[in-house]
Order: sequence, then structure tokens, then C-alpha cells
Amino acid sequence: MKPIIYTTKQPESFKQLLKLYEALGWNSLNLSEIDLEKMCKQSWYAIYAFDEDKMVGMGRVISDGVITGIICGVCVLPAYQSKGIGKAIVDQLVQHCEENRVIPQLMCVEGLEPYYVSLGFRKFSIGMTRNITH
Repeated sequence: MKPIIYTTKQPESFKQLLKLYEALGWNSLNLSEIDLEKMCKQSWYAIYAFDEDKMVGMGRVISDGVITGIICGVCVLPAYQSKGIGKAIVDQLVQHCEENRVIPQLMCVEGLEPYYVSLGFRKFSIGMTRNITH
């Protein structure tokens, strides 16, 4: 098995990212490839994980590049989970934040808290969300 390749170079097509989101049940907003491309391009930093030519994971940071960077969208194809890919993505996102003196923060669903605690994060706030009504 060849090693997973991590890159900040955006893929030529975001079709694989769409498939990744759909495999995880993350596409409740019916995002298109164009939406996902825009999402990634407008992020402060994004990293993609590939097994040869197959995108198996990604993660990104939303930030103004000055104080706080919000780590979001960290995802790994189900068949590739529990192999250290998510950890490697988070580690590289955190490293980029720290190199730029930006505080890395993230939001996650409650069930994932222990995972992110194991990566050095701690609970510090109450997050809230609101559904889109239009």
C-alpha cells in the first residue's frame, strides 16, 4: 500500500470531494462541485489527502489570518477512517495556524469531542447553530 499524500494543491475537479461529502451524509444542503470548489478556494487554508489519485480526506481553516482560525470540514472516507489520516490532516491544519500565530479552534458534534481532546483540543465554549430558513 502506497503512503497517503497530503497536499494543499487544489484538485482539478471537486467531484471526488462531493463523493466524499455524500459518503459521509454531509450534503444536506445539496452542494454542487462548484459550491465545494468555492468553499475550498475561499478558505484560508485547505489540505487534501490522496491515496494515489483518489481523494480520501480533506480539512480546512476559515480565518482572517490574524487571531483565530476555525478548523472545519475535516473528513475521511469511511473505508479510510481509523488509519491516522484525520489526525494527520488536523495536525497539519494546526501547524499552519501556529506558524502564522493564529489560534486554532474547531467546532464538532458532541460524539467527536473525545477524538479532538485526544488531539490536544479542550472544550472552551458553547457553540450554537441555526438552520437555514430560506
